[in-house]
Amino acid sequence: MKTITNERLNKYFAVTKEAFALAQQSGNLHQELAEERADFLDMIERYINDAEHFEKKEDKVNAFAALNYAHGWLDAGARLGLFDVHNSRLFTVDDKP
Repeated sequence: MKTITNERLNKYFAVTKEAFALAQQSGNLHQELAEERADFLDMIERYINDAEHFEKKEDKVNAFAALNYAHGWLDAGARLGLFDVHNSRLFTVDDKP
């Protein structure tokens, strides 16, 4: 596919926001990294906000890119244990703790 459709963009918004909410509510496997976890959550929120800004400007390419950056931070945080999540639909992690 060479086009970012509204449907595709809406799907990525939904998945990313769902993963972000789960990450925010999750525990932290490394309490000594609480500051880093907060930094990750801040960066994710900023990229989601950027995506919303680009979408309002009808700039689907940059909106899609920002969502992918947000999800990259989500996956990295999950892999590092900053987010204790076990959902392979939303993250690149195992479903089992």
